[in-house]
Amino acid sequence: QVRLVESGGGLVQAGGSLRLSCAASGSIFSINTMGWYRQAPGKQREVVAQITNGGITNYAESVKGRFTISRENANNTVYLQMNSLKPEDTAVYYCNARGGGPSIDISLSWGQGTQVTVAS
Repeated sequence: QVRLVESGGGLVQAGGSLRLSCAASGSIFSINTMGWYRQAPGKQREVVAQITNGGITNYAESVKGRFTISRENANNTVYLQMNSLKPEDTAVYYCNARGGGPSIDISLSWGQGTQVTVAS
């Protein structure tokens, strides 16, 4: 099993920055991709950014140029640096791990979620 623990959410003014962290433990050898998702009130959960073991990244159009996902393999941690935050970025942000094997891509685990609130 994979366990994900997030940190770094909070309240920030529009235009400000926050950095989210997600530490993975357990069966980390099974992880191929880690990512961040978010869910705003009344909306479906959506992908924000993903990063593969090889460092390939993918971003939602709404955050391109403002958010940066990175990973530190030494301590099994993935980060989401969020700059130029907008009120519409307000949501609960969830860390996610995907993998399961060389040709398997399933969701392995979700973090508990961290609230990000951007005040206008």
